[in-house]
Amino acid sequence: MKKYNVIIFLMVVLVGMTFTSAALAEFPDKPLTYVICFDAGGESDITARIQQQSLEKVLGVPVVVVYKKGGGGAVGWSDLMRAKPDGYTVYGTNLPHTIVQPMTRGNAGYETEKIENIYMFEFTPDILAVSVDSEIKTVDDFIKYAKANPGVSVGGSGQPSANSLGCEAFGKLTGLKLTYISFTGSGTAVPALLGGHVKALMTYTSMAAQYPDKIRPIAVAADKRAQALPNVPTFKELGYEFVEGAYRGVAVPPGTPKEIKMKLEQAFEKVNYDPVVIKKMEDLGFIMEYYGEDASRALVTKLTDYYGQLLKDLGLLKK
Repeated sequence: MKKYNVIIFLMVVLVGMTFTSAALAEFPDKPLTYVICFDAGGESDITARIQQQSLEKVLGVPVVVVYKKGGGGAVGWSDLMRAKPDGYTVYGTNLPHTIVQPMTRGNAGYETEKIENIYMFEFTPDILAVSVDSEIKTVDDFIKYAKANPGVSVGGSGQPSANSLGCEAFGKLTGLKLTYISFTGSGTAVPALLGGHVKALMTYTSMAAQYPDKIRPIAVAADKRAQALPNVPTFKELGYEFVEGAYRGVAVPPGTPKEIKMKLEQAFEKVNYDPVVIKKMEDLGFIMEYYGEDASRALVTKLTDYYGQLLKDLGLLKK
């Protein structure tokens, strides 16, 4: 009887393994949901929309982009922790957001190390920008204005984020008192600038590229000039050691099978080498990056050390 039970057990295990292998071989066989944790119109949405058609061709299934905004992305990333780990729901992720939120909030609803980034596909430098009709035309103009008007409002996407940290760091570097106004995404910060609700934006290169007739970028927080904004100097060129921006990628829920993660990683890699995708990304100010799962993990480790020290220096570290 015991021998019979063992045989039955082994048969069940083998059948289960067969079904699992078949499911992995067929993945994906239904639409994929791509969750954006910010408003429509911001960088995370823009990059997903650029990827969407190419990703559908690579995977052979529809890709549906949906939004779960709030908390500077934290609402969506908290949801990521509880999502079904079957590979059919992926979430856009941002660095440094997913690093600094747990450091500054204590309980962000998720832990940085539990976010399984399978691919990081672009970097977007910060820019300091004003409206095209602003009297501010240079960084020096902005500094003079900010000194004469302490607490000048600077809008941006999320808090803490590459925008908010950029505002804090630039204020400390120049001795300016700046008031950062957080919006749910870059797309919603732009109307606030145009409506005069904030004096400037610490936003991304992509916003200047998207609204060339409405936004005046006055400096780029990068080591070199952005391809999409060749006439805009870097802060370094102007004598300020200031580099800041955001990496964007995609993650799956914890516990997603390794084989499925590999398929998705390979799919996003193929999309990132698509010439059409590259051109659209670069035309909008994005810098292409090619970090697979292992490289993404190493990048998070590196940036965790950097932002931990930065937050400590700024007196914002709570973790």
